[in-house]
Amino acid sequence: MAAVTAINRLKLNLNAKEIASTTDELIERMKAVYDSVGLMKNADVTYENCIKTLADFSADSSAIRSSIDFPQHVSPDKEIRNASTEAERKLSEVEVEISMRQDVYDNIKAFDEKLGQTLTGEVKRFVSRLIRNGKRNGLHLDKEIRDQITVIKKRMTELAINFNRNLNEENTILEFSTEDLHGLPDDFLDGLSKTESGLYQVSLKYPHYFPCMKKATNPETRRKLETAFNSRCKDENAAIMEELVELRQKQADLLGYAVHADYITEIRMSKTAANVKNFLSRLASKLKPLGESDLQAYLKYKSEESQKYGYKDDAKIHAWDMRYYMNLVEEKEYSVDHEKLKEYFPLEIVTEGLLNIYQQLLDLKFEEVENAEVWHPEVRLFNVSDGSSGTFMGQFYLDLHPREGKFGHAACFGLQPGCVLSDGSRQHAIAAMVANFTKPTATRPALLIHDEVVTYFHEFGHVMHGICAEANFSMFSGTRVERDFVEAPSQMLENWCWEKESLCKMSAHYKDSSPIPDDLLEKLIKSQRANAGVFNLRQIMLGTFDQTIHTSRKADTAAVYARLSEEILGIQATPGTNMAATFGHLADGYDAMYYGYLWSEVYCMDMFYTRFKKNVMNATAGRDYREKILKPGGTKDAIDMLKEFLGRDPDETAFLTSKGLTVD
Repeated sequence: MAAVTAINRLKLNLNAKEIASTTDELIERMKAVYDSVGLMKNADVTYENCIKTLADFSADSSAIRSSIDFPQHVSPDKEIRNASTEAERKLSEVEVEISMRQDVYDNIKAFDEKLGQTLTGEVKRFVSRLIRNGKRNGLHLDKEIRDQITVIKKRMTELAINFNRNLNEENTILEFSTEDLHGLPDDFLDGLSKTESGLYQVSLKYPHYFPCMKKATNPETRRKLETAFNSRCKDENAAIMEELVELRQKQADLLGYAVHADYITEIRMSKTAANVKNFLSRLASKLKPLGESDLQAYLKYKSEESQKYGYKDDAKIHAWDMRYYMNLVEEKEYSVDHEKLKEYFPLEIVTEGLLNIYQQLLDLKFEEVENAEVWHPEVRLFNVSDGSSGTFMGQFYLDLHPREGKFGHAACFGLQPGCVLSDGSRQHAIAAMVANFTKPTATRPALLIHDEVVTYFHEFGHVMHGICAEANFSMFSGTRVERDFVEAPSQMLENWCWEKESLCKMSAHYKDSSPIPDDLLEKLIKSQRANAGVFNLRQIMLGTFDQTIHTSRKADTAAVYARLSEEILGIQATPGTNMAATFGHLADGYDAMYYGYLWSEVYCMDMFYTRFKKNVMNATAGRDYREKILKPGGTKDAIDMLKEFLGRDPDETAFLTSKGLTVD
């Protein structure tokens, strides 16, 4: 087998001053490259001095760019996080300026007119994307309009950075008594800090918030937490979101689009906002009966719980009740004891099993790098190579536990794209999976609830997409596919968290390594369809909220969210809250695209049911999946990749079947 050779060009331990100076150097390089392309005469344009120059800079600078802006999400040092945030602000402002350079666009067009007909494959796609991006920036319009667009873009970038910084730095702590937290397991309580008076301190970070919302029997505790959770950064971030809505529509007006959502969907699989609206409304009508049935079950259990604990029963399901009764349905109707179940999912066992499953399924080999340079002692680095040939493919980091100032969700960060560099050598992909899984306590290792296992599989699917792609241009590397398809490959792999064979490979009791008992395993698998109505209607509601505000000139986000929550989900938003202020997706590149999670799930279920359902560890199908879905990256249209993998046009049948609906 070939020797593993890693070319990791990241510098992830820069101090604050180094981040600032590296940023300035990168900006100077960026300006020089774009000057070299833009200031030449149209007649002098060649592939080498125009197209390749732009592609080379993107590839050569990518690792430095990540070294500068990634620390804001993961560094334990606030000074470094602040420096990284400021660096991203400066870089983003310059990137807006260069994206609006008329002279560069004109020379790309001149090249295309001169030699475009001779291009093929990925080069042709790259040039067409450059031209398309230029038009979407308004570079074919008058200077007065372009100047207005530039101002709008800079302001939107600044607002998005502020929105995310506010959420990352949010550190609200609520205090509760033992009685307030009745229903929470001992290992959860043991992991909490206490005040001098003995009250437990609960943050709004995921490892605290979600267990409380699922297990705290006291509805007042849940009400306080849910109210605080959906009031995070309420005033400042709601104002930011509403300004973003107005700015996005102004940009759409200048570019000739009726609404911002049309501008966004034009280059997605969906193509138009009208198609998205029809998609969401069609699924909503099919799922509505399931949702109503779920709510009736919740009301029945609420009545029983109120009598059992002496709480007031107002015969309504509130926002703070939803996760509690979803969990109760799983326990009562499917007999899934999540506290018992998580004893079989210690993080180390899940990690080992997950890595083994991915290696077997995709024909890969992972090897941990000893004494790797990392940004925190808990972070691990792995090399990835092809399982058959031993050819080196890339690297990934795992950063799995919460800490102050760290990115609050779970996500995959593509740090170094797999592509060809200016000297003709191949740069290998590097990605980081960042999560916030529960930390170990003095008496127990880190134990994952099943939802966290699913999250782990999902985000690691993105990591594999990034590493298995083999594009030549960084523009098409890894997950740089249509944004309403990007979730499909990783969503497809979530299914391994619901199949007996794969579940047995990544579980063992933390005390004696015994397997999950068959009866508990069967109950878990059957529970996949539990709460399918409410869960998916909530996704439809969020997607509809996103589309609604982005087909409007202005939006009272709290009012729109409250109306749609009641109309679609049948649950009122908590008065005084505004979930939109915490909806990071809509400030972070998913504006008018949140529907993509459901859109992608339709395709992911089609892929799973067609190729894997009968044999989840089918290595032939897995290798085919790697070759036809992951390997192309963004070099092909998603619909073409799907057709090739499925052997036919995709459809919604498998998705509806997976939710328990009968398909005519």
